[in-house]
Amino acid sequence: MDFVHLHLHTEYSLLDGAIRIKDLPAFVKKAGMKACAITDHGAMYGIIDFYRACVSNGIKPIIGCEVYVARRKLTDREVSHDKDSFHLILLAKNDTGFKNLIKLVSIGFTEGFYYRPRIDMDVLTRHSEGIIALSACLAGEIPVDLMSGERDKAREAALKFDSIFGRGNFYLEIQHNNIPEQNIVNAGLVNISNITGIPLVATNDCHYMRKEDAKAHEILLCMQTGKRMSDPDRMKMMSDEFYVKTPFEMAADFKGLEIALENSVKIADMCNVEIDFDKIYLPEFNIPEGFASHDEYLMSLCIKGL
Repeated sequence: MDFVHLHLHTEYSLLDGAIRIKDLPAFVKKAGMKACAITDHGAMYGIIDFYRACVSNGIKPIIGCEVYVARRKLTDREVSHDKDSFHLILLAKNDTGFKNLIKLVSIGFTEGFYYRPRIDMDVLTRHSEGIIALSACLAGEIPVDLMSGERDKAREAALKFDSIFGRGNFYLEIQHNNIPEQNIVNAGLVNISNITGIPLVATNDCHYMRKEDAKAHEILLCMQTGKRMSDPDRMKMMSDEFYVKTPFEMAADFKGLEIALENSVKIADMCNVEIDFDKIYLPEFNIPEGFASHDEYLMSLCIKGL
């Protein structure tokens, strides 16, 4: 069974991802996979290192991000309503999607930052072209609704995303991590898929490379949250399953749902972003009337600023 990891956090998910980019492509290749995605939390700082490392190792790089979606508007900033946001996985299909992904992440920082870089549904709708979306982990909008027992609301949310990205560009993300809530969510996602026809895709929300790295990742989370390992209320993943599993392990986890594994390969095949490092990308600045040169206009801006 072929499989591609489409939900993966590198060291650029600061103090949360423990997967070193320089080691990842060789590890993926040895496990028999031909492609891999990068989906760091809210940012795309690691994509160039990731792209270069994958290409040099014969692995197809899939550029993505796990974005934070505001529960209301990205301009809303009330602790009681807006501190927590939903997760959503976005993957660039092509150059248009790559540019839209960059726009979304930039807007999250410049316009929507509140505890985290956030976007909202309006911004997502405006910049959805060329992007494949996955419903994300237990912190996604649809899983949150399912855990709350609001099945109709979860189905409506799924149809909303399916409408934004277009049929075939939105997938319901199932995981296998031995967390009881995940089993409830998986059953709900399968039901929504059967009713709406929105396809399933299997992921593993990778945060570290090997299963034995789970303890080191717990320490990393303690560093992020200012806690000690002895603190009973410290943040933890509640499982040691968030590692880069082999296709064989994923097949064992999803017996009877092989279509979800096949869809990971289907999505990887659809994502074809190529970054040209031989081309220089410089913006063109047109000077207003009344200025004889760029130097003169720049001088006026500097004096105005002073």
